[in-house]
Amino acid sequence: MNAIKITGIVLIVLGLAGFFTGGFSFTQDKTAAKIGPIQLTVKEEKTVNFPQWLSIGAVVLGAVVLVMGSRKS
Repeated sequence: MNAIKITGIVLIVLGLAGFFTGGFSFTQDKTAAKIGPIQLTVKEEKTVNFPQWLSIGAVVLGAVVLVMGSRKS
């Protein structure tokens, strides 16, 4: 399997994962105040959303790359 086929498969898998999950969230610790040895931290939850058009575009591009990679072999 060459690099072009692997790239096509990775694009398809990432596009499908982004389409079905819709995004991901993570928690970030942020220092709100620091007074001498006392430190106040706040946990902030952030969400990253994947647009559907981007996920569908990755699947289509992956399919095109996979087909073009198969034709050259």
